[in-house]
Amino acid sequence: SAADVTLQRRSLSGYIFYFYFLSKTLPSVSSYVLLHASRKTFSNVKVSISAQWTPSVQNDSAPTWENNRLFADEKEATLFLGILDSIFLFSYAVGLYMSGVIGDRVNLRYVLCFGLCGSAAVEFVFGTLTEWLHIYNIYLYCVLWVLNGLLQSAVWPCVVAVMGNWFGKTGRGFVFGLWSACASVGNILGAFLASSVLKYGYEYAFLVTSVVQFAGGIVVFFGLLTSPKEVGKDSDTGLSPVETDTDSHRPLMSDEEDEVEVGVYSRQYHSVQEPDEPLAESPKAIGFIQAFCLPGVLCYSLAYACLKLVNYSFFFWLPFYLSNNYGWKEAEADRLSVWYDVGGIIGGTVQGLISDFMGKRAPVLALSLAAAMGSLVGYSRSPNDQLINAVLLATTGFFIGGPSNMISSAISADLGRQEALRGSQEALATVTGIVDGTGSIGAAAGQYLVSLIESKLGWMCVFYFFIVMTGGSILFIAPLLFKELRAMWRDRQARRRQL
Repeated sequence: SAADVTLQRRSLSGYIFYFYFLSKTLPSVSSYVLLHASRKTFSNVKVSISAQWTPSVQNDSAPTWENNRLFADEKEATLFLGILDSIFLFSYAVGLYMSGVIGDRVNLRYVLCFGLCGSAAVEFVFGTLTEWLHIYNIYLYCVLWVLNGLLQSAVWPCVVAVMGNWFGKTGRGFVFGLWSACASVGNILGAFLASSVLKYGYEYAFLVTSVVQFAGGIVVFFGLLTSPKEVGKDSDTGLSPVETDTDSHRPLMSDEEDEVEVGVYSRQYHSVQEPDEPLAESPKAIGFIQAFCLPGVLCYSLAYACLKLVNYSFFFWLPFYLSNNYGWKEAEADRLSVWYDVGGIIGGTVQGLISDFMGKRAPVLALSLAAAMGSLVGYSRSPNDQLINAVLLATTGFFIGGPSNMISSAISADLGRQEALRGSQEALATVTGIVDGTGSIGAAAGQYLVSLIESKLGWMCVFYFFIVMTGGSILFIAPLLFKELRAMWRDRQARRRQL
């Protein structure tokens, strides 16, 4: 029965089997890990880049430096670094709106490999080749970072589609919360790779991470399994059956009732089409504006824009802040910054699991965001002690990174359960692009504001700005929160009447 299936979904052994199927998607997961590792490099070497772009005793000793100098002082360099972050995220957001369509129509391995290898090449030119050849040009940096954002935007929809093929379209908070931790794992890996070679020069940090990412793209091209069909799996394995040759292009979010559930418990189709029955006509995909107007899409998109602004500000500026504010060595700041990602990994998994058992997402999300505002106040007043700072960082990451992972994965999957999206592949990809793309636009605007506020008012005002943006996320999900709380109250009253 439906009740039995629900209980089975929530059983401990059911989650254990999800770990088994998650292992089948490791090549695609590792690709996003490598992408974030190389992306993290730029934030880890901002202090070194800023020093190289501005005059100093060491730079003035170089006879050709005066011709290559970009900025007069550190404040101007910091402001340009914020502009580069915004340029990257704006181009990344634009690419996300388009990449879902591309991923639905082109082989996933090709698109994923192209994005990984192309981005690695651009990062090598940006951080390594320009330094080796002593080419310092603002316009060249901007063009390269626009191209990098477009190339990296091709990776996320492909990884989502691969996960959708292996896990069906169930959208569990626990599974997607655990899976979305691949970004935080990549941040940790990137921080350690960059800090290990930073003493030789920031160009070697770009060199190491770009080479690793390029090699990962080659491995993905030859080793990625985009769907169970490629290894001869069918419904007997407990995986979603592969019905057509285009199944490897199907996006993550849908709620078709005739799908086989992931796990060994559910081995039967809810409805099986007889061979002599005519094939059902595929429903027409809804348009971009219609997808934007679906219930919950606009609210969560705007909330994610505010939250991703805060989350990516920590991503891009945390090592710079630790080094600039506390005077710690850049390599030490890089290593310490990983505690924010550790908190995000735990937060996304735990909060996704709690929302699974509650059957509601918005209350868990709102409570975590409210706690995030308090953790931001606490972290802004952290003393000059690395141990205390690490604890506060992990706490802040738990309450900010966790909700960010939920919205980008589990909640995006929930939006695909609406009647208007059922069976519509193109619409599902569009919804994914809307949520993540809108979040990236908010994050892009925020990176310039962070550098501007810091240069004019200082870091404390930056944290006040983060608190306001986190409160904005709660405000945007408030209608959905009240709706889910009313539903929970009605359910409780109905159970009391039955007793």
